[in-house]
Amino acid sequence: MGRAPTASWPGSAASFSSSPEAAHAPGRTGRDGFLGLAFELRGSRTVLTARRFTLPLQALEPVDLDGTGAATLFLLNPTGGVLGGDRLDTRVELGAGSRVCLSTPSATRVYRSAGLPAVQRVTLHVGEGATLEYLPDHVIPSPGARLIQSVALDLAPGAAAILCDAWAIGRAARGEAWRFDLLDSGMVARDCEGLLVKDRVVLGGAQRWGGLGAAEGMAYVATVTCLAPAYTGFDTLGAALAGTLGGIACGVTSGVTTLARGGIVVRILAPSAPALQHAVGASWATCRHHLWRLPPLTLRKM
Repeated sequence: MGRAPTASWPGSAASFSSSPEAAHAPGRTGRDGFLGLAFELRGSRTVLTARRFTLPLQALEPVDLDGTGAATLFLLNPTGGVLGGDRLDTRVELGAGSRVCLSTPSATRVYRSAGLPAVQRVTLHVGEGATLEYLPDHVIPSPGARLIQSVALDLAPGAAAILCDAWAIGRAARGEAWRFDLLDSGMVARDCEGLLVKDRVVLGGAQRWGGLGAAEGMAYVATVTCLAPAYTGFDTLGAALAGTLGGIACGVTSGVTTLARGGIVVRILAPSAPALQHAVGASWATCRHHLWRLPPLTLRKM
């Protein structure tokens, strides 16, 4: 088969994959990976209606974990990590009224690059009245790693999304803290009225970023963003998030900021991966409860 397109992809009721060799130019380090997913609401269930991928990107079958009809799906990179020169493009479309949760089975390793950086782009369109939860596990940059990643989110009227961007300073326990060459991570979210939030961090692997005003000696950093322009209770949600995170006794530091319009942002600094996961999970659960009156969702990772 020919390679999956990287500029646009037609909807299909069937999965489609292509050979990784077709996406690899001779003499170039890294590969071009594409993943396209589309979801629709059919009756009371959200179903996957299109899935196209080119390795090293892939996706598992969706499951209804909590019996509510929502689709939960894990995004995969079966090659074991992200390499310098990789260009990975993920596009997800949610039809009106659909409910989708996307995550990864584990953290993502980014390996050393002596040349081009790895580039990951994620484009998310959430249709009218649909809800998206996008919570991949954290990124772990190796010494010499160079990564540029971005998330572009578009919300239709009545749509809502909860997003997480998390990363480690390296494998600190192995003495690899702040030894990556580049970590450039950005997110832009818009709705029909314009910009909701734009966030970007660009760091070189310098020890100064671990000090006061940055990571403050912590090994893990996360940003949880909750966006729902039609929701009117962000002051109450902000207070609930501050109370929840303030009660976590595992060395976590956090802050909560209400946006000028349509959302709230939580910043988390954590000393360990379990502490990070606990704080992100607590923030996610609080947002789910206040926005949709839903209980926490257990993703059942290994």
